[in-house]
Amino acid sequence: MTNRLGRKARKFLRRVQKSRSLQELQLIANDIQAEVDSRGINYEEANQLGNRIQERADIIDSNGLIYAISDRDTYRRTLEIYLKDGLLTRTEQMLLWDERRKLGITEDEHTHLLDKLVSLYRSQGRTIRIQKSGGSS
Repeated sequence: MTNRLGRKARKFLRRVQKSRSLQELQLIANDIQAEVDSRGINYEEANQLGNRIQERADIIDSNGLIYAISDRDTYRRTLEIYLKDGLLTRTEQMLLWDERRKLGITEDEHTHLLDKLVSLYRSQGRTIRIQKSGGSS
């Protein structure tokens, strides 16, 4: 499943493995984005690196959010779109389940990410409701 990384991507991977903070990881993710934009590394390499950044971030602080090219970030953006109106419907939850399956996002990862986003939005004063299978809450 993992493709061979080029020289530049391997350098980024070493930086990810040595990182000790979410801030370091976010800086690396930003550098990777710049390399993709300048065509220094390809999107597939960036996605692999982003997935490793997300794994490393979970080890450092599972409550933090890192914005990086990755399967999890793709899923986070989709989740944010569905939460934008303040209501996560049963239909949207079914669509998210399909997206999780495609991206390889576990139910635990989904729940953790959803909890983080809902908490963040509520701290901003936004109301978020998530429909339950028997009605809405």
